[in-house]
Amino acid sequence: MGSTGLRVRRIAIYLVWTLLLMPVQGVGLILRRRWTAQLPRFYHRRCCRILGFRVRQIGEPITARPVLFASNHVSYIDITVLGSLIPGSFVAKSEVADWPLFGWLAKLQRSVFVDRQVRSTAQQRDAIAERLAAGDALILFPEGTSGDGNFVLPFKSALFSVVFNKEMPIAVQPVSVAYTRLDGLPIGRRLRPFFAWYGDMDLPPHLWRLLGLGKLEAVVEFHPPVMVADFASRKALADFCHQRVSRGVGRSLAGRNGAPEIPLSEPLREPEPIPAEVPVAAVVG
Repeated sequence: MGSTGLRVRRIAIYLVWTLLLMPVQGVGLILRRRWTAQLPRFYHRRCCRILGFRVRQIGEPITARPVLFASNHVSYIDITVLGSLIPGSFVAKSEVADWPLFGWLAKLQRSVFVDRQVRSTAQQRDAIAERLAAGDALILFPEGTSGDGNFVLPFKSALFSVVFNKEMPIAVQPVSVAYTRLDGLPIGRRLRPFFAWYGDMDLPPHLWRLLGLGKLEAVVEFHPPVMVADFASRKALADFCHQRVSRGVGRSLAGRNGAPEIPLSEPLREPEPIPAEVPVAAVVG
């Protein structure tokens, strides 16, 4: 399925574009230039065009810092899609650091690599806390793995433990990602595995198949941000984010983008949204 010629063309243009910008970002990081925080977004936006991704955005990412964006995870292409909209760094599993090319790109975007082994949890928590204390924006996939794109897996509350820092006001913004259309036609359950990468799927054949398909539409919805201080526990925060993200994904897959939210059967207390233009420090006081 798909065009071999399209695959070759996309790979060639992608590699040229990537190899041109990698040394620019590397030098910028060495010299500690501020534009290195924005260059990855510029890079990912162009990659979306090269790879045939059309990204439809609903809502706005918060500009206040520090902030943790909590998103569902469908595929490795989430990195390009979210990276085209958010000037931030990803929290990625440690194995990604050793991947050819993609590992280098993750390091150039200043990703935080986490090990699933318990013995390194405290060290990783400190590394993430330092980045947030420095006023950074981090993008977290709280499911801990990728799903099939049909529904959102439960969010692991342990991954939110780092933001419960009483000395630092931190905003959290739930984000929903859904892949909805291929060449303008709705993607059903049968076609979704062509884009979703999960389970024991091998990366090379999946990527090769993906690159030969047509234009893919991704819908990204930014939900109102909340303050960590408004939640009594990390589980309450994880459940809150999960329900917001799940509803957003459900609306996108049903073709109801931008429709009013359906009330929860057991509503959670929802803190007042933070205006995107207001700094977190001003909101907290």
